[in-house]
Amino acid sequence: MQYRELGSTGIRVSLLGLGTVKFGRREGLAYPIDADLPSMRTLAELLDVAHDIGVNLLDTAPAYGESESRIGELLAAKRNDWVLCTKVGETFAAGRSTYDFSPEHARASVLRSLARLRTDRLDVVLVHSNGDDTDIIRRHGTLEMLAALKQQGVLRAFGLSHKSVAGGLLAIPHCDVVMATLSATQRDELEVIAHARAHGCGVLVKKALDSGRAAADPAQLSRALAFVRDTTGVSSIVIGTTDSAHLRANAAVFDEPR
Repeated sequence: MQYRELGSTGIRVSLLGLGTVKFGRREGLAYPIDADLPSMRTLAELLDVAHDIGVNLLDTAPAYGESESRIGELLAAKRNDWVLCTKVGETFAAGRSTYDFSPEHARASVLRSLARLRTDRLDVVLVHSNGDDTDIIRRHGTLEMLAALKQQGVLRAFGLSHKSVAGGLLAIPHCDVVMATLSATQRDELEVIAHARAHGCGVLVKKALDSGRAAADPAQLSRALAFVRDTTGVSSIVIGTTDSAHLRANAAVFDEPR
């Protein structure tokens, strides 16, 4: 597994990160999940596989249902083996998301995540945007609260999981990390990634497989991941799965010659 610097944070992350929405949530996703949540045994085995192939980044959020709590139980004494990224701003309950970007809510959310993840610090905390990126950055004070918590040693880096090019560009001067959308078919945010690199801002990539659509065919999977892998400025590509075989297939692409 290749590792890259997460901008100027001093954090080294695996090129492949593991997204964990399916660890704790079945409803309201981009595609339906009919099965029950995976068992804790299944998830423990998945994390063992991830660790064995060199994945060190886990991406979670309060909006991912039980994900944070289940990760906290699973990691136990293995906390130091992982880079933990979580979020603030969005919560999910009773089948729907609600948003609160106030500084007070951001602080309370971070403290709740610490408890759920059973840790004394978070490596990365992102604002989970509802799409109003510019409003979040300019009016709510969410990023300022995360900056204060960083100064207190509660978290190591912070930023925005944005939903627009304008939001990504505006966030970069205020953030250590942005989470951008990039895939072989969605290239609008290449400008954001280049701008982040120029400013020493780390880039986590979401939706590299077009919400799973590019994963059906092995050749398409390989091309899709290779494109994002080879984009200068990308720190880590976060892909969600609870299937160890899928995880190994994703990781294998990064071992292919360029």
